[in-house]
Amino acid sequence: MTSPRTSIHGEWSSRMAFVLAATGSAVGLGNIWRFPYITGDNGGGAFVIVYLICILAIGLPIMTAEILLGRRGRQSPINSMRSLAKEEGCHKAWQGLGWMGVVGGFMILSFYSVVAGWTLAYVFRTGSGTFVNATADGVSYIFDQFVSDPERLLAWHTIFMAMSIVVVSRGVSHGLEKAVRYLMPTLFVLLIGMVFYAMSTSGFSLALDYLFTPDFSKLTTSSILTAMGQAFFSLSLGMGAIMIYGSYLPRDVSIPRTAVIVAGMDTLVALLAGLAIFPIVFAYNLEPAQSAGLVFKVLPIAFGEMPGGTLFGTTFFLLLVFAAWTSAISLLEPVVAWLVENHGMTRVMASAWSGLTAWLLGVASLLSLNIWSAYTLFGRNIFGLLEDLTTNIMLPLGGVLIAVFVGWKMRRKSSKHEMDIEGDHIVYNLWIFLIRYVSPLAVAIVLLKVSGLLDWITQLLK
Repeated sequence: MTSPRTSIHGEWSSRMAFVLAATGSAVGLGNIWRFPYITGDNGGGAFVIVYLICILAIGLPIMTAEILLGRRGRQSPINSMRSLAKEEGCHKAWQGLGWMGVVGGFMILSFYSVVAGWTLAYVFRTGSGTFVNATADGVSYIFDQFVSDPERLLAWHTIFMAMSIVVVSRGVSHGLEKAVRYLMPTLFVLLIGMVFYAMSTSGFSLALDYLFTPDFSKLTTSSILTAMGQAFFSLSLGMGAIMIYGSYLPRDVSIPRTAVIVAGMDTLVALLAGLAIFPIVFAYNLEPAQSAGLVFKVLPIAFGEMPGGTLFGTTFFLLLVFAAWTSAISLLEPVVAWLVENHGMTRVMASAWSGLTAWLLGVASLLSLNIWSAYTLFGRNIFGLLEDLTTNIMLPLGGVLIAVFVGWKMRRKSSKHEMDIEGDHIVYNLWIFLIRYVSPLAVAIVLLKVSGLLDWITQLLK
């Protein structure tokens, strides 16, 4: 057995620090509004049941495997996979798994920062009373004008990226951990406060029915695939963030137990978000809308009409900023760690260079929404192309490869040692079964579905 490695970047001070950081990475913009929406649209409580099963069968096994790889490697995902492949007697090409995660996460950060900039701008727009008594057309016009203005988008994108760079540049203890220790509890307090407010509205009972009443007639094959995909993406898997955070996990912390807590908190936040958002939507007779439509075109109408809407709306967008911020720093950290390890940079310099590069790529994304909107590739602008390439291909492919490496390539002796398990253990045996067979097959199906290949194959078989 090889001697335990130590991270040159430091460690989390406790399991709770890691839980807050990993949950912050997983709880992002999409998780707060996408999960509630697709839950109601796919059978409510029936979808939640399927989603929880998928979390247990897909998300948890792969998250456990990714944390395991991170702590055993104790380096950036790229260098960890290089060291572990050599240690397990595998081909050096497995280092590519680390590259895929880091590059995919970095690409996500570039356009994610643009959208996060929108939420930052809307904190001030809502707080200044912009949406008071605004009509649906007026709110839509405000958003469309905002997205069509490259200078404003650039300013907010720059501010948000600078916020992320500052946190990461301060290191694990003084930057990442200190940030999540303040941001995550604040996020929970804001969210719970919003739920209590939503409970006082006339739409709360409708929201409960929308989210939790099982309607198995709406549960289709597509719904199950949606639940599988959400279980994978909502835990921030395959993008290097969980692996690098795992590399800072103290040796005496149980990986399986910690993964269960993170998954549980992530799901709790998603459900609380639904209980905060949809009572407002139903109370003001608004139609639930997907993605940016719900957050930037629908909810501001309600904020403009409800008593105390300015304060409530400002709190909501501040909540989104915190969620985006904790996710962004986890996406920037793997690149920074690699630059420090391989190029001898100081953390401040590595953070500045990697942040600047992500910022430049983000500029291309924001320009594709306005000035460069006429230029497309494969029918998608730069923003959409980066989103499709990363979330639909790179991340699920990375998840499959993580499962294959840990389940089939890594020796059981190695994984048992990292999980502090001896002899024949029922939990370990179940995890090995899931990571070898169930999780990779399920994520492979998701990959085929989101890439369109599954539909093509289905048509051929008819």
